[in-house]
Amino acid sequence: MSFFERIWDVIGLLFGGFFGSIERTITAIFGSSNARQVARMRERAQRIGVMEPKYQAMSDDQLKEQTEKFRQRLRAGEDLDDILEEAFAVCREGGRRFLSMRHYDTQLIGGMVLHSGTIAEMVTGEGKTLVATLPAYLNAIEGKGVHVITVNDYLARR
Repeated sequence: MSFFERIWDVIGLLFGGFFGSIERTITAIFGSSNARQVARMRERAQRIGVMEPKYQAMSDDQLKEQTEKFRQRLRAGEDLDDILEEAFAVCREGGRRFLSMRHYDTQLIGGMVLHSGTIAEMVTGEGKTLVATLPAYLNAIEGKGVHVITVNDYLARR
């Protein structure tokens, strides 16, 4: 290693450590952008939970009618993010009634992540299949079609 390369390495270590320290300090004060995004999604999941009694009280026909109401709102100019919480609440209730599976808050957050176009990593047993129903339902409301892809035959049948 030449003399100049060693000097460059020392400078890199000094400034890299300095700027890394600043970055860690800022992250400690304000939190990571990922943590802030998850916190916002957690708040949305809580609002979805507040809607749960409303949709539980509906008949099956009333619950099905919600999809057409969402379509009307989209035609009136709202977008998918505007109806996300209500649509996820309807999907959660549909899952509870027809699959005997209620989406947990972490699954609601996973559905929001997928809807945003971001990749979500979930460990085995966290309910990835159930998570996929949320953005699939939400995006199907537009009537443009939705594709759900899996390499697992068992999950495809579910």
